[in-house]
Amino acid sequence: MTTVLIADDQPMQRFGFRMLLESQDDMTVVGEAGTGAEAVQLVARHRPDVVLMDVRMPGLDGIGATRRIIASGAPSRILIVTTFDLDAYAYEGLRAGASGFLVKDALPEELLAGIRAVAAGDAVVAPALTRRLLDAYVHHLPAVPGAPAASDPRISALTEREREILTVIGQGWSNTEIATRLHLAESTVKTHVTRILAKTGARDRVQAVILAYDTRLVTPV
Repeated sequence: MTTVLIADDQPMQRFGFRMLLESQDDMTVVGEAGTGAEAVQLVARHRPDVVLMDVRMPGLDGIGATRRIIASGAPSRILIVTTFDLDAYAYEGLRAGASGFLVKDALPEELLAGIRAVAAGDAVVAPALTRRLLDAYVHHLPAVPGAPAASDPRISALTEREREILTVIGQGWSNTEIATRLHLAESTVKTHVTRILAKTGARDRVQAVILAYDTRLVTPV
């Protein structure tokens, strides 16, 4: 059973999400939050598998709430719900540690599939789409002049092959594309990706893409 916390400042939106989720045999809603601060409190209390997080809420918004939840070490995974697919808020949400984002007009089956994917530890944003999002908002990246990627401890812990694979993940390659272009078995690629996530502390593939940008392994095109 996947436990879900709904965080949205609109009661009717929360009601709609609850009705959809509780119609599923494998999901249950453990709480509703109308503000980011309330979402942080309820995550600490219920430790849900997934937080369905709106970005625009009064007081502490969804981005700030995401940062606090991730910083607390809670195992909950966060799925940002936004109005536009290339909204700067979606970008900030991914940077804050969310495992993906969906637009509010997504089909019900897309929302359910997204929640299940996030609960299973997958990212809900395709690598190529993540790169387009980061390219669109790369000016938000902190300036680190002259800091080579190799000097970052998260990168220096990687083998040469792992660093190569992290670079192409950042460029939007899927596991199948990596396997084909680097002449590797797809199972080998999956093993490398798992090790990269473990060594760098990235929660999922989306965070690995962001790491590749932060350390300048990948630059915008």
